[in-house]
Amino acid sequence: MNIVTYPSIEAKEKLKKIVDRGLGYSEEEYERVVAIINDIKDNGDKALMEYTRRFDAPGLGQDQLKVTDKEFEDAEKMVSAEFLTALDRAVTQIGSFHKKQLRKSWIDTDRDGVVLGQLVTPVDAAGVYAPGAKGGKTPLVSSVLMGGIPAKIAGVRHISLMTPPTEKGAINPHLLVAARKVGIDHVYKAGSAWAIAALTYGTETVQKVNVIVGPGNMYVTLAKKIVSGTVGIDMIAGPSEILVIADDKANPAHAAADMISQAEHDTVASAVLLTTSLTLAEQVVTELERQLETLPRRDIARESLEHFGAIMVVPDIDTALGIANEIATEHLELLVENPFEYIGKIRNAGAVFLGPNTPEPIGDYLAGPNHVLPTAGTARFSSALSVDNFIKKTSLISYSKKAFDMEAKDIITLAEIEGLHGHANAIKLRLSHQE
Repeated sequence: MNIVTYPSIEAKEKLKKIVDRGLGYSEEEYERVVAIINDIKDNGDKALMEYTRRFDAPGLGQDQLKVTDKEFEDAEKMVSAEFLTALDRAVTQIGSFHKKQLRKSWIDTDRDGVVLGQLVTPVDAAGVYAPGAKGGKTPLVSSVLMGGIPAKIAGVRHISLMTPPTEKGAINPHLLVAARKVGIDHVYKAGSAWAIAALTYGTETVQKVNVIVGPGNMYVTLAKKIVSGTVGIDMIAGPSEILVIADDKANPAHAAADMISQAEHDTVASAVLLTTSLTLAEQVVTELERQLETLPRRDIARESLEHFGAIMVVPDIDTALGIANEIATEHLELLVENPFEYIGKIRNAGAVFLGPNTPEPIGDYLAGPNHVLPTAGTARFSSALSVDNFIKKTSLISYSKKAFDMEAKDIITLAEIEGLHGHANAIKLRLSHQE
């Protein structure tokens, strides 16, 4: 990788390319996803089975679409004690963090004769999507935890998990054990856009939900984008990204490893290093080459770093933080002395990782905060997946006669200014009945 000095035209062009990379779908792909969604909406299980057999499990039977109790029981016998220990820690810590997000209904009586409040209730049903990877050989257990745990804590009554099956029609046992551990009620063997459509509209087998969360490929993301409004979704997530800010005291091997941790996700993932030290920048370049040599996904990581990676030397940490706020990155790492000193200057980031012992993967698995984070600059206005994604807030309003009389004329005035005389009349009638 080339080292770029900031500020410069080259640096600004590089950053613009990273920020503008987006989802990268074509009109044809968009129309294809619309067609899939409409097919599932119109034809239910029949269409869902056709797509699942065509793309994932050719021999899957209709009665195998939903995971059975026996499959759950068999899965528990197939995982290691080490996995169960790690799972317990993750569930406990993620649960503890998300419980602090719980909101309570409230009533306010500050104004004489007026009762105002907010009723906080969970949605009735939620769907969690867990991507399939390498035919089920690398199960994304963390997606089950990050979606299922906040839904359960919010009080959602029915939680469904969608995940693509292996070619033989199975679900990786680690996913099933995790799903049962967090209280997911139903697991269905379907993936991609057809899984999102099934959760949105329901089928003969799949229960319709109110909210869909979880990461996925472009087809999953497009499907969520299209059905948003019919159901709630967590976010329109783009490719993974990390921005590392490092001073001259940072360990170059750590900085390089943390960049690679995101670059290996996808060829359009982004990994950026901003440092005040040219020496460190040069050392990180060397470390990247060394570490990539033994990385199983090195081809993906190399392409990602080549097209959407960057190493820039900046004048000072404040400049780096200014760039970080402009990019609004998904993951922001501060590999600097006294990182807590800079928290007040961070405005836009999905999650912030502070200090040399807090690499991004800690947040992916069991630190506690959710790893479903805003990407592609959306951290400027959105937040991580949380309990809030699974609740609704209903306003409560009650007026006494005295309070009504006190405010009636002002309401009539505002309604008539807006030309809404029916609104005004609803107030006038009550006034006249009282006279």
